[in-house]
Amino acid sequence: MKLDIQGIRFNYGSVPILKDVSLGIGKGEILSLAGPNGSGKTTLLRCINRILKPHTGTVMVDDNDLSQVGLKELAHFLGYVPQSAPTSFPLTVFDTVLLGRKPHVHWKLSERDKDLAFQVLERMDLECYALRLFNELSGGEKQKVLIARAICQEPQILVLDEPTSNLDLKHQLEVLSLISNLVKEQGLSAVMAVHDLNLASRYSNKIAMLKKGQIYAAGEPDEVLNTDSIREVYGVETEIGYSRGRPFIIPIAPISTRSESRELAEVR
Repeated sequence: MKLDIQGIRFNYGSVPILKDVSLGIGKGEILSLAGPNGSGKTTLLRCINRILKPHTGTVMVDDNDLSQVGLKELAHFLGYVPQSAPTSFPLTVFDTVLLGRKPHVHWKLSERDKDLAFQVLERMDLECYALRLFNELSGGEKQKVLIARAICQEPQILVLDEPTSNLDLKHQLEVLSLISNLVKEQGLSAVMAVHDLNLASRYSNKIAMLKKGQIYAAGEPDEVLNTDSIREVYGVETEIGYSRGRPFIIPIAPISTRSESRELAEVR
């Protein structure tokens, strides 16, 4: 399936947050949304998932306008992982993941529903937590469970808001490798907000850099991640290297700090 975002505009009150955002992602692709805090990444994901209603624009999956489909049908298209876990969620890990099957259940859970939930837990190394209460888990463990729930939903498109937040380096790599493998093996698509540009470079087919609610640059990692774009979007001086054909970023200094240092040196 193809996700096509066309001319999305969104305001909070009179404050424009998204300004004519258009993006596309095809089957078997991962699109990462990058940009500083407040650039509109989370708002765009919420517009895609219909948590927020855009003032203008459309979100299409193939020929389906998502604003025109019911919530149950929407859940067949999209699996959403929020940025933070709910604070009160008195269910076991197994039952939490099993909630992903809700769009597919007509009367009662089938054996396939239960088997699929356990298979996802195993694949994410969470089976040992199956009978633990979700509320008792660490922040990183909760994040992995929410990703497992979205995968158990069997959507065509994964929408992930900072899926590696609260995860240590090892688990960041494990989770993004899992998402990448699922996208390739099952022909899914994924759009995710990320802060770590090096992880975005390694695991994304495309990157869209947002600045103040607009797309500053979009394309393949080596087209988007360069010293000029990072300077303009993040206000940081960097050096760019390459590993396994992908760019990696070495941050040098904030531009403001450098200019302030020069001013101090001139005064002295």
